[in-house]
Amino acid sequence: MNKKILAAIFTASTALINMSLAHADESLSPLPKVSDGWRFEVTPYVWAPGIKGTLNFNNSLAKSADMNSSNVLSDLKSGGMIAAEAHYGSWGIMGDLVSATLQNSGSVPVYGGAAHIADKVTLQQTVLTGAATYTFVNSKDAYVDGLLGVRAIDITATLNGNLDGTNISKTISSKTSTVDPIIGAKGRYRIADSSWYIPAYADIGSGGGTTNLTWQVAAGVGKTFNSLIDASLTYRALYYDMKSGAVLQKTTMQGPQLSVTFKF
Repeated sequence: MNKKILAAIFTASTALINMSLAHADESLSPLPKVSDGWRFEVTPYVWAPGIKGTLNFNNSLAKSADMNSSNVLSDLKSGGMIAAEAHYGSWGIMGDLVSATLQNSGSVPVYGGAAHIADKVTLQQTVLTGAATYTFVNSKDAYVDGLLGVRAIDITATLNGNLDGTNISKTISSKTSTVDPIIGAKGRYRIADSSWYIPAYADIGSGGGTTNLTWQVAAGVGKTFNSLIDASLTYRALYYDMKSGAVLQKTTMQGPQLSVTFKF
């Protein structure tokens, strides 16, 4: 992670601390309360993951991907990220959507450096996680939901290459769509009876036909400002190991995430 990303994280953390000092309320609990009524949360967020792994374009061509968070932000062409939850009593449902298009251009020397092939890699992906939840722990210090659901991913990797100074070009594209069952847990731990908390999430899954293994984890620090708004800064990682021929081969996407949660 380069200096710009570290500076952004430091700035966001400082802003959270300053806001908490200006609006301190030690009695404001950051933990949800289970009740016989509906409660909802909507969380827009920005996730800036680095990507490390292998993109498979077909059975004979694969390209290593090793991009840090700064590279991903500069290569981002379009995208949207949002999560939502609805709860009634101890039961609930949740959903999380990540949609992004990345594009990176480069040049590869051939013929001993006598010529170069200009290449452009485009990665289009949509990741949707949905699950039913049940609250197992709801105390003054901790809140934990178990979850059971699915994660769907639709990903297309396209490689455009042409020999510099010629009309010789070729485009190779590979697409994978799969839905995998997942099981996991998510929750919060209240810090020292304050309005600060530690958010955490973890899931694991497989068995969708294309995926050998997928998992996702996240943890960080958050702050409840009032009964309507939370903010958190976490580090999130998503892993996919797909079977031979699929796009993602042992690929990890991980990086900082800044979220704002609206509760009603």
